[in-house]
Amino acid sequence: MAMGTTPEGTVELGFRLDTYAQARIDVQLDMVQRAEALGFHSVWSAEAYGADALSPLAYLAALTKRIKLGTCIAQVAARPPTTLAMHAMTIDALAGGGRMIVGVGVSGPQIVEGWYGQPWGKPLTRLRDYITILRATLRREVPVSHDGRELTLPYTGPGSLGQGKALKTILHPLGEIPIWIAAGGPRNVSLAAELADGWFPMGLSAAGTEGYSESLEAGFAKRPADLAPRESFPVFNGITINITDDPQAVLDAMRPRTGMYVGGMGSRSHNFHREAMARAGYPEEAQRITDLWNDGRKADAIAAVPDSYLERNALIGPPSRIRERWAQGIAPPGVTGLIVGATQPEALDLVAELNA
Repeated sequence: MAMGTTPEGTVELGFRLDTYAQARIDVQLDMVQRAEALGFHSVWSAEAYGADALSPLAYLAALTKRIKLGTCIAQVAARPPTTLAMHAMTIDALAGGGRMIVGVGVSGPQIVEGWYGQPWGKPLTRLRDYITILRATLRREVPVSHDGRELTLPYTGPGSLGQGKALKTILHPLGEIPIWIAAGGPRNVSLAAELADGWFPMGLSAAGTEGYSESLEAGFAKRPADLAPRESFPVFNGITINITDDPQAVLDAMRPRTGMYVGGMGSRSHNFHREAMARAGYPEEAQRITDLWNDGRKADAIAAVPDSYLERNALIGPPSRIRERWAQGIAPPGVTGLIVGATQPEALDLVAELNA
């Protein structure tokens, strides 16, 4: 089979938590437990500048038995790589082992500098250093040291006493904890293929992973021999499912968040959500939304989000319409998993049935 493929006609299913965007946390425990009972592969949490990505997974570890627990994504700027490794090993131990997946991403300068108080710097270089330290910590083979261009361990920069010591985690991991990367730009995608165990693509077009063939080939050509081969490289995309007799009302309810992310989650010069929309085949619409938002015309920016863009990763309507869309192929070519956002138990039942 091709890169990371599952048996023909099926994908792995994950469930998406929306705690990152909530003013009051709702981990949708009943939905998570239903997803587990239906055989879903994983449950995923994210973070922006509210709820963190890891605490909900620790909570769910105690209330589930099998389903994998993943971050999609944990922000690189939020914590040092050794700290993320500590979180991941602790949650995996509490969950019984073999369940944690660490997905990471760089976020954007608005959050990195505005929320975490760190320089944007060279994010790709920092991500390479971060993954290298993270994996070395999780493997616990030797005391961790790294002399990188953005991150060094032990620290020897300004303010250092020079007394840092390379250390090895006290906690023994119960097994390998995979590291996945969220990436959309060509160099980030190449880095994912080189160093990661899985990939969350940002802004896949209808061509799917084929649109990144050069970046993927470049990364896989440098992939270390101790990582799983490309044939086992998972690619998970997101999808929203809503069973309704009024699809337009659901699309209208989705539009404000998309408008805010594309128009306002960044600046005119740096906005990865705008770039993702452009890569998906909507460059003019993405730029118009950005311009309107930054000109203070937020309502117009939201109204400018096309229905077709919202529906490209969504199954909305009565069951008959959802079945028809699924049969047409909702997962872009090369995608091996779908992370499902849903609030209705019957939506999980339906997607599990369709994927059987």
